[in-house]
Amino acid sequence: PAAKAYEADWPSTSVVIGNPPFLGAKKHFSELGEHYVIALRKVYKDRVAGMADLVTYWFERARVEIEKNSVAYVGLVATNSLRDGQSREVIKRITETCTLTDVWADEAWVNEGAAVRVSLVCFSAKQGNLTPMLNGKEVEKIYSNLTATSKELKLSDLTTAHELTANKGTAFTGSSKKGLFEISGETARFWISQPSLANKPNAYVLKQFSNGMDITKRSRDYWIVDFGANASKEEAMLYELPFAHVEKYVKPARLLVRNEAEKRLWWLHARSLRQLRNSTISIDRYILTPLTAKYRNFVFRSTQTMPDNSVVVIARSDDTTFGILSSRIHEAWSLAQASMHGVGNDPTYNAKSCFETFPFPQGLTPLDTAHQRTQAVSAAATAATPATSAAPTTPALIPANLPTPALQAAASSIAQAAQRLDALRQNWLNPPEWTYSVPEVTPLGMAASPYPDRIVPRSHLSEADAKALQKRTLTNLYNARPAWLAAAHAALDAAVAAAYGWADYTPELPDAEILARLLALNLERSQS
Repeated sequence: PAAKAYEADWPSTSVVIGNPPFLGAKKHFSELGEHYVIALRKVYKDRVAGMADLVTYWFERARVEIEKNSVAYVGLVATNSLRDGQSREVIKRITETCTLTDVWADEAWVNEGAAVRVSLVCFSAKQGNLTPMLNGKEVEKIYSNLTATSKELKLSDLTTAHELTANKGTAFTGSSKKGLFEISGETARFWISQPSLANKPNAYVLKQFSNGMDITKRSRDYWIVDFGANASKEEAMLYELPFAHVEKYVKPARLLVRNEAEKRLWWLHARSLRQLRNSTISIDRYILTPLTAKYRNFVFRSTQTMPDNSVVVIARSDDTTFGILSSRIHEAWSLAQASMHGVGNDPTYNAKSCFETFPFPQGLTPLDTAHQRTQAVSAAATAATPATSAAPTTPALIPANLPTPALQAAASSIAQAAQRLDALRQNWLNPPEWTYSVPEVTPLGMAASPYPDRIVPRSHLSEADAKALQKRTLTNLYNARPAWLAAAHAALDAAVAAAYGWADYTPELPDAEILARLLALNLERSQS
């Protein structure tokens, strides 16, 4: 019989200092072995979540020792992801039963040649008389996300924010493929011109593909084979060319994985996004943002684009929702709720902590727009839009059937400002002097292409202009932040602030005040 698993005994001592091993939950089984991981999680059941980093077990064990009065002070190193997600639950318990005394929330660290970001966390008994220190400065209290309030800066405890029912079923992480389903644009265009045995064109299982880099940089023109969420192997194989690719490049690796469903359904993506697919049946575009990026930018993409799991999808097509998300108000909330990732310490946009906790303006929440119907901004409102070479050529879209004229006016103001920002950005990214649109290939058996037009460089471009075009990316644009971009964002921010009823809003309003107001709204709505 297998030996019984139990917690190791720690000796009674004054201080525990250590650098426990960092290992994300996705690597637990491969690095530690199935039997060990199952035993570890069973011993710490209800105390450490299954998807928490391995380092959190040492934090929980040390907390218990302090509760038993076996240890007086603890100082441990952890990845900076300790502040977020399931790992943060361990720190939350420490703040409830102990006191965080000295914390460095986010520091550079090199471990065996690998550069990472870490948190240095010291804690002791609740009744201790040490003054809390965060990043070398005295504070009044350190929260479980390793932020703090002080006499100089009154920060709200955003860890108390709740997920809001009105935001559910709207934000999704993209597809987890678990296999080489991607193909080049050249290959995809050839396949969609070829017949299939399915009585449907190959285009039904071929989509344009987007990862985070396709948003922050130039598109790589990758496509992807996607048989949907439920196709049987017999149905999939009727699309001969796409199926042959998946059988050759995906099947061998999938037959070796631990997950039985992924092994059995090797021709399908590992996470097939059924809820997202159902949520976007009636719309032709949705909103994407990179999961991790230096800047929190949102973009529209056709629903004929399949995002991968480095992208978060907002299942809405209206310019009003796009504008709210693109505003400074949402950016401040999403950054405060984000985890930080990688050597660049870039913020990660989590669908639950960043989106589902965010209180939208009253009447413009995801629940209010769940019907997915939109209407164009009125002709009178559109006429008020500044006439420029980058002015949109079509009216902005707002949620349909808004109940009051005041709400319609607020939605229209946001939508117009958002559409103008998007048009200016698109003209900068793809200058008409250097690029033009061409219709995507019409699939065999279809009267028109279901895909959006493709942007291509003009043939007369000089080598210098071609190189300059490649540098026109969202990241480089926001690195430079030219005056027109700042002005467009300022106009959008003012429109969104007006929808909240913040008559005192100015660009100088501190982020701390914005966060305090949003947290108050979150708590109010979560209790109603």
